[in-house]
Amino acid sequence: MDKLPSGVIEKLGYYIYLYVNPFDETIFYVGKGKGNRVLSHLDNKSESRKTEIIQSIRSLGEEPRIELLVHGLESEAEALRIESIAIGLIGLRSLTNEVRGYGTDVVGRIPLSKLVALYTSKPVEIAEPSILIRISKEYRYDMTDDELYEATRGIWKAGVRREKGKYTFAVFRGSVREVYAIDRWVPAGSTLYRTRMQNNVRVPGRWEFVGRKAEEAIRAKYLDRSVNKYFAQGAQNPITYVNC
Repeated sequence: MDKLPSGVIEKLGYYIYLYVNPFDETIFYVGKGKGNRVLSHLDNKSESRKTEIIQSIRSLGEEPRIELLVHGLESEAEALRIESIAIGLIGLRSLTNEVRGYGTDVVGRIPLSKLVALYTSKPVEIAEPSILIRISKEYRYDMTDDELYEATRGIWKAGVRREKGKYTFAVFRGSVREVYAIDRWVPAGSTLYRTRMQNNVRVPGRWEFVGRKAEEAIRAKYLDRSVNKYFAQGAQNPITYVNC
């Protein structure tokens, strides 16, 4: 099927769709859209896990099964929210989606104990030269140590002040998730990532750091503490420099 009948498109409105592997019944992609968006991945030539799975299914003589989870939605905002909920429920590890989805600060899957900790974290004063990095889109409650490190370390539009930073804080919803000691900053694309998609393209003005978990005394001082006050209200830049 190359495109949907116009009458069907009118009935569908905005919708949430699933790509399913017919051989093991696993859902490998969740998307939202309207019109013919649901079919657009079938001819996608980009190098991605999603494309690889589609090609592997076709190599065995089948096609991915496309299902609609929800349709008839009236707004894109509603579709984005439901898409994020579906991604969170299935789990990003099981999907080829690269990010959790829109608005996952609120609708992302998270254990109650961790959510309570986020809302009750106490403010802390940062004494060391530090760089705070908000990783809202990439963060998941079940991230491994490597996944959290790689989500934090790149790639960023960072100014020369980065060189003065001794530590980098991974921040989610204003709370410190991890603290890293910075060894060095290098141009984006200089180092390999093991747990996330990365195209190794050097983008001018963008950087990534190489480092390790900070010493235990520093981690104990800052983990699960609130650093909200260091981010200006409404600021879009995910990076804030403190004492740098």
